[in-house]
Order: sequence, then structure tokens, then C-alpha cells
Amino acid sequence: MKIGFFILNDELRNDPRMRSLLKDLESATFEVYEIRSKADVLPETDLVLSMGGDGTFLSAAHVVADIGLPILGVNFGRIGFLCENRPEAVRKALLEGDFRIEYRTVLNATLKGPEARRSIGMLPYSVNEVALHRSGSSVLGIHVSIDGEPLPTYWADGLLVATSSGSTAYSLSVGGPICLPDTKVLIIAPIAPHNLNVLPIVVPETAKIDISFESRDGRATMTNDNRVVEIQPDWSIHIEMAQFSLKRIRLAESGFVRALTSRLFWGEDMRNNG
Repeated sequence: MKIGFFILNDELRNDPRMRSLLKDLESATFEVYEIRSKADVLPETDLVLSMGGDGTFLSAAHVVADIGLPILGVNFGRIGFLCENRPEAVRKALLEGDFRIEYRTVLNATLKGPEARRSIGMLPYSVNEVALHRSGSSVLGIHVSIDGEPLPTYWADGLLVATSSGSTAYSLSVGGPICLPDTKVLIIAPIAPHNLNVLPIVVPETAKIDISFESRDGRATMTNDNRVVEIQPDWSIHIEMAQFSLKRIRLAESGFVRALTSRLFWGEDMRNNG
């Protein structure tokens, strides 16, 4: 088996858990090498290990998701929903072949408008969410349409469109619902709305979503997961499901509900402690 590994935090190179994991895999005759960009990926690579936390996993996904390489998250971070597995569990699963591949929806966000294509300067794909944010002091008037059907204008600090994978990320912090990862939906949620009668809405993942904005100072930014680009008021954002899915490796012992209870203390109640 040929395995690439991806690291953002160079301090991890001296972590004895990571060094032990790589050594054990090499001792088991796996070919292990580091990747930093798509150009580093060797032919016949079987999977990529993302070493860090969820932010590192998202960066690894931006490198290899569209070429179909499965990603296995090795958690050296904190919460970790995408990157949830401890090094010891990863070692055991790879050596025993005890894992499976699940498929996560990826968003494709494109900018439309004068000079928009030359200004975007980044890949259009997102695993968690695409978000529009005010970058000045003025509230945004955000115009959204779903499959050509306009919604009432949102007056807010911003708005996000999240996948079910992203339901436990930014979307959760703005009051969006928690969705199981294989739920085939997208979440549209305002960020700090300036009216009290707007709530997040759930739409099919096949929906095509168009977003534009207005504001007094004409300033806004768009984020695709952990990447940022300035956008102009005469541009619009078109969001739809990408033509490929993220292949995420899931270990047998992992589980979404278990992650919710252990990391976010979901349902924490003295009556539930048995």
C-alpha cells in the first residue's frame, strides 16, 4: 500500500506519536511519503493521512479530493469531526485493513461578474461551507435564490451554505441544525441576522443557489472553508454540488453520535449518566 501524509503544523514532525505511526507503517512494508501539493502525489497512491485537526483535513481535501484519493484523518488537534481518529487506532486499522470509505458532499462555488474569474485566485471547492461576510461596518442585504426562486432578503452580517459535514462547524455556531453526515441536504443560515423572523432553512443538496449582496460600503468577503477572497458588490456567488464526492476513510470504531457526545457533550445531563 502506498500512503501519502499531509501536515500543516511543522511541530508535529517531532511528535513521538506521529513518528511512531510512520515508522510502524514503513515496517509493515507500506510506502509512506509526504505531500504538500497535488504535484507531489505519486502514481498508484492508495490514500492520504491528514495529520492534525479538522483545519488540516480541509486543507488536505482541497489538495486531493478532486483526484479521488481517500483521506484518513489522524487527530492531533482538539475537537475533530472530520479528523477524529487517534494515531493508535489508525495504526491498528491500517495494519488490519479494518476501515471503509464513505462519501461526503463537496460544494462548488463560482463567482460571476466583471473580472470575477481572475480575482478568485483559489479552488472553488468546499467540504464544510461557503460563507459571505461583511468586511466593513455596514450590514449586508443578502439576496438568495434557490433553483431560480428568490427568498426574502436577509439583512445580516453574513450568510452561509453548509453541507451536512459542515453542520457541526460554522453552521452550528450560528444556530443551524445538526445533520448526520450522509444526509443529502444543504443548510442555508444567516450570520447574526438583523431581523428576528429569519431562521436557517434546509434544502436538497441538488439545489442550485445564487447569492448577491448590497451594503452601504460595498465591502464583503467570501470564504470557502478556510480560504478567503474579497468580492465586489456587482458580483454574485453561484453554489451547487460538485461533480465528485470527498472520499473519507472511516474506522470501524468511530461514529458520528459518539463524536457528538464525547466532543460537544451533546445530551450532557446528570440523568443520562446511569
